[in-house]
Amino acid sequence: MSNKENTSEEIDLGQLFKLIGDAFNKLFQFIENILKGIFSAIISFLQFIRVHFLKFAIAGIVGIALGWYLDYNTEPIYRSSMIVEPNFNSAQQLYNNIEFYNELAKDAEYKNLALALKISDKEAGNIVGVSIEAFSDDNQKLKQFSDFVNTLDSTSRANLSYEDYLENFNNINAKFHKITIKALEPEVAKKCQNAIVRSISNNQYFQLRKNTNDLNLKINDSIVRKQLTEVDSLKKFYQKLKLIDAEKIEKSSSTSINLSSENNQLDRSEIALLKEAKSLGQEILEINNRKAYTKNIINVISDFPNRGALVNSFFRQKKVLMPIGFVGLTFLVLLFLSLNRYLRNYYRN
Repeated sequence: MSNKENTSEEIDLGQLFKLIGDAFNKLFQFIENILKGIFSAIISFLQFIRVHFLKFAIAGIVGIALGWYLDYNTEPIYRSSMIVEPNFNSAQQLYNNIEFYNELAKDAEYKNLALALKISDKEAGNIVGVSIEAFSDDNQKLKQFSDFVNTLDSTSRANLSYEDYLENFNNINAKFHKITIKALEPEVAKKCQNAIVRSISNNQYFQLRKNTNDLNLKINDSIVRKQLTEVDSLKKFYQKLKLIDAEKIEKSSSTSINLSSENNQLDRSEIALLKEAKSLGQEILEINNRKAYTKNIINVISDFPNRGALVNSFFRQKKVLMPIGFVGLTFLVLLFLSLNRYLRNYYRN
């Protein structure tokens, strides 16, 4: 009986190994077929290139010649950038103004553009486009998130995550913004800077907010300085009390214990006043920083350069783009013709 069981187990194991071997053979054969298909496709592609190589070469030469001609007859474009920091929620108005300038440039309404930017019609005609984008990195976004969280209550703070904040973050929420002007003359952008900044600074609503902010900072500064003066007066008063206690200790040694305990209390009070004075001094520094940040409605972090940089990127040149486009178009046409020929022969067969 045991011999039969051993024999059946050996048969089961043999069948199992055979199934495993067949599975591996099929897997290897499948991989081999894929590699053969890839190799065949590469050979077909190379053969296609070899057969039509002359056509591709002609298309490339024509593209280079045409691109060089267009580059030679196209006026150079200069790009200038300015980085600004809008205050008092003026970023939305700044974006609207930049979009307005760009639409005027696209529609060739140079008279209106010249009036808006306070430049001549000829200078306005040299402007190709005006754009604005957020200028911030992950560190700035993280700091803005931290500042925003500090303004929330404990419940909202617990329910808000950094990922949720980033999902609702847009260009207007950024602290810094980059304004770019593309023009045919390198000096045009510099002449537009004052008009762009004043278009926001002369807004009555933002002027009102700035004046209110200046008044609040002035009042807050006077209150803090008054508190600091009172703290200094209390410090001097405690120092006088300590001198009086010291004189009493010298005159009467029997009351030295009580006087020393009173002196310890004065020391603790003086330490508390020193901490308060330090805190008030720090608050004055913060007020001064806020005054500096909000001195203008638009803080210009980086001016437009006196001369813009020539837009001469390698892949923007037509003598590079045109041959790529011509060769690509030739490839698609020949591929379509080959596919059409293959389908026609397929139906005949």
